[in-house]
Amino acid sequence: MERLKLATVWLGGCSGCHMSLLDLDEWLIDLAAVADLVYSPIADHKTFPAAVDLALVEGAVANDEHLELARQVRRNSRLVVALGDCAVTGNVTAMRNPLGAVATVLQQVYVMHGDPRGVLPDAPGIVPRLLDRVLPLHATITVDLFLPGCPPAASAIRTMLEALLRGETPPVLSRFG
Repeated sequence: MERLKLATVWLGGCSGCHMSLLDLDEWLIDLAAVADLVYSPIADHKTFPAAVDLALVEGAVANDEHLELARQVRRNSRLVVALGDCAVTGNVTAMRNPLGAVATVLQQVYVMHGDPRGVLPDAPGIVPRLLDRVLPLHATITVDLFLPGCPPAASAIRTMLEALLRGETPPVLSRFG
């Protein structure tokens, strides 16, 4: 049997979904016997590889770097799972959306009420450009499966992974569209 090429991605969120993944404890050893972790903040890979079988994407799309990575994940992955409520709905990360355009929010936070120098965090190439609206993953790329939860329970992640390893659609996931 060919080993599964597994990637995990962390966009705009709290990393709780990755913590739930780590809560799989000893089952991670069983997973490592059949899968290679080819990209993850846990493993600190720098470049998203080609020919990924399964990408678990945590977090909302909040800046231009997230958007580019999400697009690269979709191009290079056979199956993409929106992992957790931030990826599924935008959740807490999207709470800035009602505040208006990003320029207005940054002006309020940094110039009017924050930095005593009145300086915006604007360093092209160093600080990612925020999008005007935080978006759930499926608003930017095609997502195959959704595993909601804030964060999803480790048992739900395990159920999902076990079903996918058997070539089945997991019972805990939903499909949109």
